[in-house]
Amino acid sequence: MPALAQQKCFEHAAREASSQCLQCKRYFCRECVVEHEGRIQCTACLKALAAKPARKPVPTAMLYATLGFLLTWGLFYGLGRLLLLLPSAFHGGIQ
Repeated sequence: MPALAQQKCFEHAAREASSQCLQCKRYFCRECVVEHEGRIQCTACLKALAAKPARKPVPTAMLYATLGFLLTWGLFYGLGRLLLLLPSAFHGGIQ
């Protein structure tokens, strides 16, 4: 594999390459690459990445709120059922 200093830009044959695209592994000059999310990519790979449909995020806030509500409801329901099992004599003054 030749050194980066000996490579020419894939798009501009007269220019020397400054970096290699991590996606397609081709060499490019400074004008043909961009940094995206901490990675050097050529514009063609970045366009292909942008064309992919984004995954829908999971609505975690709604999920956590629902789970929190159900957990709280279950806790208080269980506590109420437990209090109903106590005998009347436990309360002392009630006869």
